[in-house]
Amino acid sequence: MLIMRALCLITVKPGKVDAAVQILKKKRKIIKQIMIVAGRADISVLLQGNIDEINGMVIDFKKIKDIVTTETLIEVEVNLGW
Repeated sequence: MLIMRALCLITVKPGKVDAAVQILKKKRKIIKQIMIVAGRADISVLLQGNIDEINGMVIDFKKIKDIVTTETLIEVEVNLGW
């Protein structure tokens, strides 16, 4: 199966960033990096795996009670003809 990378942008309830990060750190299967970020998201998670693993992990994120929303950006290969 094709290994892909994805960036999951996560927003959490106010004051719950640290708690959410601690939960995410326990889910190490395909998580490569967890970053607390500024902007519209609170946490950015870099995932690497096949599409089913990425999909399963994002669904799992939605079960964490402190997480409000997720937005997943999946890496694509684009031939720009350069």
